[in-house]
Formats: sequence, C-alpha cells, structure tokens
Amino acid sequence: MFLGITNTPRDYAWGSVSAIPELLGRTVTGVPQAELWLGAHAGSPSVVVNPATVGGADTLLDWITAEPEVALGADRHGLPFLLKVLAAAAPLSLQAHPTPEQAREGFDREEAAGVPLDDPARNYKDPFPKPELVVALSERFEALSGFRPVAEALAEVEALDADSGRLGPLVVHLQHGLEDTVRWLEETDDSARAVIGAVGHLAVEAVAAAGPDGSVTPNTATAADLARTYPDDPGVVVSLLMHRVTLARGEAMYLPAGNIHAYLDGLGIELMAPSDNVLRGGLTPKHVDVPELLRVLDFAAHPAPLLEPEHLAPAVDRFAPEGVGFALLRVTSEGRPVGLGTGGTAPLDGPSIAICTEGVVTLVGAHSATLLRQGESCYITPDEGDVTVEADAGSGTTATVFIATGA
Repeated sequence: MFLGITNTPRDYAWGSVSAIPELLGRTVTGVPQAELWLGAHAGSPSVVVNPATVGGADTLLDWITAEPEVALGADRHGLPFLLKVLAAAAPLSLQAHPTPEQAREGFDREEAAGVPLDDPARNYKDPFPKPELVVALSERFEALSGFRPVAEALAEVEALDADSGRLGPLVVHLQHGLEDTVRWLEETDDSARAVIGAVGHLAVEAVAAAGPDGSVTPNTATAADLARTYPDDPGVVVSLLMHRVTLARGEAMYLPAGNIHAYLDGLGIELMAPSDNVLRGGLTPKHVDVPELLRVLDFAAHPAPLLEPEHLAPAVDRFAPEGVGFALLRVTSEGRPVGLGTGGTAPLDGPSIAICTEGVVTLVGAHSATLLRQGESCYITPDEGDVTVEADAGSGTTATVFIATGA
C-alpha cells in the first residue's frame, strides 16, 4: 500500500517563513515553519490523507497501533526512523545526543526521580539514542558540527585576540585540552564570562573592520553573528572550537552520539532515530543541563562529519551510517524507470516513507502505485516489495524523491 500522509509544520522561532511552504506548494503566511515531521513519533505523527483507506485512522501512529502487522510487517515493533524536512533561518540550539546506554540510564534515572515527561527540565523523553543525518536541499546548508583539532582552534583564537591579551585565559584552557575548555565555558565563572564577552566584541569588530568586501574566517563570522543574538552565551566561544560546515545542495553530514552541533541556516532532509533526547549547551532559551551535556559530549577532535553516499546506480544514492538501523535513498529520474528492491538496485528494508522534492514521480510496487507531486509524501508498506520510481516524462524536468527505510 502507498498511503498518502502529510503534516502541519512545527512553528519553532528559528524556522524559515518561506522554505517549507515553497517546497510543499503552500501559502507563505509569515509564520516560521521549522520542521515537517513524517513518521509515527507521538510528538507530531503524520496525518493520513484519506483515513477511510486504513479503517478510519487519522494518523500514521493510530494505524500502526491498530494494525501493526499490516503497517510494519511481521516481527517489527515500531517505525525505526523519523523523516523531517528542516528549514533553519536562525541558529538552532547548541546540542548533543546520547548513546544507547546513556539514553537508557538517563531515562530510567529521571523516571525513578518522578520527573514528568512534559517537564521543560526533563532531558530524556524516551530511552533511545538519536543519531541523525541531513542532506542539503538548498544551495547551501550551514552548520557547526564536532570539535576541530586544538591547534586549529588556538590559531583562530590567537588571530582574533591580536594584541589585546583579553583572551589569555581561553588560550591557557585550550592548552589543557578541549574538555577542560568546554567545561570552563559551560560552567561559566567570572573569568569565562569575561572571555565570552570579549570574544563576541572582538569577532564583531573583526567583521566590521573587514567590511563588505573583506574576509574573516567562517568561524569568526559565525561567532560575530551569534554574539549579536546571544552576547553572554558560552556557545559564542564554543563555536570557535568547532567545524564550520557548509554543505552544497545534495551533500550530507552525519551526527553520531556525542557530536556537538548546531544547524545555522538552510533547507534539508533530515533522517534520525525516532527519539526526542536533546542535551543543550547554549544558543537557546530552553533548558540547559550543563552536567548532563558534559557527560554525553565526545570531546575528541574528528574530521568534519561529512557523509558520502553509496552510489548504487547512476540515479540512486544511499546514505546509510553504519549501525543506526535506517537509510535514506535519493532517487532521481528523467522519465526512465528506476527500480528499487531485491529486483532492482537498492533494497527497501521494511516500511518506508517517500517525499518528492522536485518534479512529479510515480511509485509502482508489487500491488499498487501512486503519484507524488513536489511536496507530497507517502508511507510504503513492506508488502509492496520492489518499487519503481518514474518521473513524468512529459514534464521535461528532473524529478527527485527521497525514501527513508530500514538498514
């Protein structure tokens, strides 16, 4: 079965007012639209377009609960992923997600303490990890992700400090390593507060001195932007210690457990485990739990976390980080059928969700078919088996569909 699904975008303040409505072909209302959730997460389950086809179930979660074997297949317990369209026009919170063990321990601890699930100070809403990947849909998708080597961060700080000497304490802490530095900034004593203010001031000055045709490093420009909105936030300084990532359209990155990150600007397709466990470290009015954040952070310096797809065929790319239990397929077609599944080039593993991001496509399975226009999405039951994707040959344009599935 190809079951049409939709949803109402989440109106978080950092969302773009136009990117999601334009993708979906809806009216731009001037209200921020940050995330469109496609899945069965209880926080915002997808809405069934035609409930009569699934016994009157209004949401995907309702139908899966009522008919799990039909919706999921035998021996499956819940949908292993949550697919999102994400549109950022301002920075998201600086954040990290727990490992499976940390999530289970944290959830059990807060349950035993009687912390209500809807308490804004609750860290663990469920006992699951939240690995995630994002693929850029906009021409540029901007983010901070992961710690870079200390030597790179030191060079940035020393160049910014020039001859002022105001960032001396930050240099000393960096010489003791990233963990010492981040702990000092996040716990924020008087010396850290002075450095946070100084970094913001110096970054803004550097950008102003460079002028519209000048140049500063991406990290310094980001620190200046953040300081204008969050002048006293440790995230302003932490951003100097991180990789500043720019994804071109079609490029992707993967955010494993412990990875510190913040999306800054852009439209993307995001795929993650269906969890809501977020440990925040700044750049937000929401709850920040510094000890818990420090407990889950990976302080090791890693390369920028770019994710290369596996090219299964000229028209099929597969983004599948190892061990996460989900994969994202990107299928492009110009009127020629592209086969998926055991008889084609890319197997769909169990229940899947598809969204068309450009053009018009027809999905053909073992028992039925459906047409998706740009912005439309559907749930694919496992019994459809092999799926063929074909663009509308008469449109004269390339069509693209993303399909989230198991791995």
